[in-house]
Amino acid sequence: LMLTQLKELGWNSTAASSDGKDPSLATQGFKPLFNGVDLTNWEEENAGHWKARDGILTYDGKGGNLKTDRDYANFELLVEWKIAPGADSGIYLRGKPQVQIWDNAVGSGGLYNNKKHPNQPTVRADKPVGEWNSFRIKMIDQRVTVSLNGKTVVNNVIMENYPNYNSVIPKSGRIELQHHGSPLMFRNILIRELP
Repeated sequence: LMLTQLKELGWNSTAASSDGKDPSLATQGFKPLFNGVDLTNWEEENAGHWKARDGILTYDGKGGNLKTDRDYANFELLVEWKIAPGADSGIYLRGKPQVQIWDNAVGSGGLYNNKKHPNQPTVRADKPVGEWNSFRIKMIDQRVTVSLNGKTVVNNVIMENYPNYNSVIPKSGRIELQHHGSPLMFRNILIRELP
């Protein structure tokens, strides 16, 4: 990211709140997916656009998605994110789009590509653009629950297999941070695998 874009997003060297090593989360079985230092556990499409800096994962809006280096089946994911005005992104679950992140009146957290089942959040829980937001995403079999800033915005909804709507979502796949042409910031990404 250009320094001006980082400043627009509120970046500074003390912006990260923690290193993902909160003991209470560790006792719950959560493990860091992002170590705050480099891209260990991740693979980048078109390298060079995702960078780790002072506990924050920054993206310059170019290149491609950032995906985990292995598949996940059932899991609970914690992630904090921050966007700029007009930004658009999302989090792919099992390699499929997506839990929506965007600057939009509808709000973030919906299962954007659903056609038959609900695809919008039940409430707009986003903080103002430029502030950190916090997702807690749980995926069990085909069903997803999303909490945004402590409010449930998607409650046990079937995630459809876009674009192969005639089949169910795969049993496992990569978690991806979506490239959609907007500068982004992520931090405190933790995962707990579930039976």
